[in-house]
Amino acid sequence: IKQHSTSAPSSASSDLNLFGTRQVPVSTRYTIMAKKKEAESAPSEDVANGDATEDDPTADSESTTSKDNGELEARAIAQAMQSADASYVPSPSLLASDDAHPLLSQVDGPSLSNFNTNPSVYQAKSVPVALRAKFDVPIHVTAGGSVVEYEITTDVYDIAFGVTAEREEGVTNVKESERVDSHLEPVTGKFLVGSVPCALIFSFDNEYSWFREKRVTYKITVTPPRTENVIKGRRLRAKKALEAVTKDSEEIAERYETSTQKRSELEKEVKRLEKEIEEKKKSLDVVSTEEKWLEKKRAVRDEQIKLLNERIEKGWDDEKPEE
Repeated sequence: IKQHSTSAPSSASSDLNLFGTRQVPVSTRYTIMAKKKEAESAPSEDVANGDATEDDPTADSESTTSKDNGELEARAIAQAMQSADASYVPSPSLLASDDAHPLLSQVDGPSLSNFNTNPSVYQAKSVPVALRAKFDVPIHVTAGGSVVEYEITTDVYDIAFGVTAEREEGVTNVKESERVDSHLEPVTGKFLVGSVPCALIFSFDNEYSWFREKRVTYKITVTPPRTENVIKGRRLRAKKALEAVTKDSEEIAERYETSTQKRSELEKEVKRLEKEIEEKKKSLDVVSTEEKWLEKKRAVRDEQIKLLNERIEKGWDDEKPEE
């Protein structure tokens, strides 16, 4: 996923990068651009000389530009979320679950009865990162369509910085880890979270340094989606989920029919084998009875053979002459 990162915020454009759509490979990139309109006229001489009045047209132009940019960015977010929700596919674990409610919970998204649209800010100053060490800041995002902005700086020295998103499908690189000159100017970025839940891991890596500890200052802002985007999103996800479960239900019905037919065939086969086994048991009983009778008869014959041989070799006792 391509992540926009810059050393200083630009007044000419604002980039929103979407990650987390489920039907595309991890390597697929989505970038939604929300460009500001540049002022068409140059500042007046009064403004250039620092004598701007309350009715300064340049100030009005800047205000209008800022408003236009906000509207464009909001529209870009809405379009990006619509794209993500329109391509929503339930995860295999949800489809495999024996409980119907986990899928519905993901489709529903955050509850609007207690939904808080206020941004959540995570920040810290001069956090030490020891030499040959790494420092991670994990942030859990549960509302799809949240916009995440970050700004990091370091004291004196550079550091390696990257962002990953851990989800059920695996790990997505939002920003590849690389050394940044955050000691010279702030490193900033903004991206849009598509599918949730996910854990965003902001990593500050100092493992390459053998001699210097680094100190990191960061500010991460997670802005939840607008209520109207949540409402539109859950309807799009519901339609896509309905398509997925309907298709899965049809496949299950086909498999069920095949399984039922196979079970019927196997039951018939089992009954045939059971009948055959009963016949074999009867035959076995006959053979066993004969075997026992033959064993007795063989013992008798063996005894007879022994006695007859003795008589032939030694004679009969009643034939010996009297002394």
